[in-house]
Order: sequence, then C-alpha cells, then structure tokens
Amino acid sequence: MKAEQKEQLYQILKKTSGAILGYTSNNFAAAPQFQDDVEPAEPAQTASPAQTAAPLSPNSSQAQEAAPVQQPDASEQISAGATIESVAQKIASCARCPLCKTRKNVVPGEGVANPLVLVVGEGPCADEDEQGRPFVGKAGQLLDKMLAAINLSRDKNCFIANIVKCRPPLNRDPSPEESQACRSFLDAQIHVLKPKMILAMGRVALQNLLDTSIGINKMRGQFVDFKGIPFMATYHPSALLRDESLKRPAWEDLKAFKNKLLEICPDYDK
Repeated sequence: MKAEQKEQLYQILKKTSGAILGYTSNNFAAAPQFQDDVEPAEPAQTASPAQTAAPLSPNSSQAQEAAPVQQPDASEQISAGATIESVAQKIASCARCPLCKTRKNVVPGEGVANPLVLVVGEGPCADEDEQGRPFVGKAGQLLDKMLAAINLSRDKNCFIANIVKCRPPLNRDPSPEESQACRSFLDAQIHVLKPKMILAMGRVALQNLLDTSIGINKMRGQFVDFKGIPFMATYHPSALLRDESLKRPAWEDLKAFKNKLLEICPDYDK
C-alpha cells in the first residue's frame, strides 16, 4: 500500500472515531509518518528441523518485543485538549438517533468546569428543549431547592447533565437505542469534568449509568462505585411533584449524600 493511501485511510478512521465517541481519541493525537510498503523478498528456503530455532522463552527480549501492546480503556482515550465546550459542540451537531429531527435545541448540560458533583437526569422536557438548558421547568426548580438544602448549586459546585441530550417526544423515557447513541457524550463529560461524586436523579439515570434493571426503590440511597467515583441515586424531582410521600426518603438520601461528600471534601459547604 502506498503512503498516500494509508494517510487517506487514517483520516477516515479519525473522523469516524470522533463522530462515534464525541471526542478525539488519544490514538489520533499525532499522525504517524506513513511510508510505502516494501515489496516482499523472494521466499527463503524452508529450514530443516535441525535448523529450526528453539521456541522463545517468555522472559526473552524477543518475546517481550512480540507481546501485544495493551490498549488503554475507553475512559483514557479522551484527548488531553478536550473541554466541556468541545464536547458540547459535538452534541450540537449530533444526528445519531431520530431525536435530532424533533428537537428544538440540544441540551448538553450546564454548571461549573470543575464540579464537586455531577447530577444526571434522564432527558430534556419541553422547557429544557425550548431553552437548551437542563432542569429549568418545575422539576428543575425543585432540583435547585434539593441541591441548595445540602449546599450544592449549579452555579457554584455542580454540573447538571442528562442521559440523552435531546427531548424525547411527549417526555417519554428515552429508548435503549437513543440512550446508547448519547452514551459516549456523557462518558466524555464525566471524563473531562472529573466530579468527586455523581448523583443520579430517578430510574432512567440509574439504570442507564449502571447498566442495570434494578428499580429506583431498591437502589436509592445506596452508594456504589462508578469508575472510581462514589455514585448514589435518588428519586427524580418530577416523581416528588407527583407523590409527596417520596419527599421524606429523598431528603434522607440527600443527607446521606452530603455526609459522604463531607468525607471527601470536608470544607465544601463553608
């Protein structure tokens, strides 16, 4: 293969990777110098059994050189220059699923650049779709009050995002295909933001982030490890608006979340 053909193939793979992941992988951080392939030489005569080399020892230098290179996992493939703004730009041009055809605005998320807490909901509703901002309707107003009760705020120490970045029609739950189409964007946001803790609001956020079918009633208030980040789920604010009896257990969840955050960042609420 000619060097020019290799370069063309490399550029195709780079663009495809960026479109799928929502960010530029470190695998494409620096373009290699391609060269034309050398024509193979005439095959050598087959060696006799006596001339066959002994198998390589696992500790030999040749064996170590021949060992496959371990590839970094997906969370390490974010480009060093990626920012929350560059991820948002990818989201703005996304057309991976049918939700792009019915949205008014994408809702990538908002908050501070180095948040203590990443709050994750399910998807935009009509108000969010209209404004391009997450949690700005009645449920969003309640969320702000819930966060303020434990000294958290999207303006001070939180970032708020959703599983999907476009509104599902009639505010239905996002389908598995829609959630999967958006997942790399959320993974990129988590990698760039590096929150100290994650708070999932409701069943959809819980089940998608943890890839589980366990319901919110069973998992709420429990801490689990999410890629090295303490993670907890509680009821979605819209559920509290529908059923006020859920407010008491939600408040207990928030108090437990605050206590855990104080262990990590003792001065965060001062």
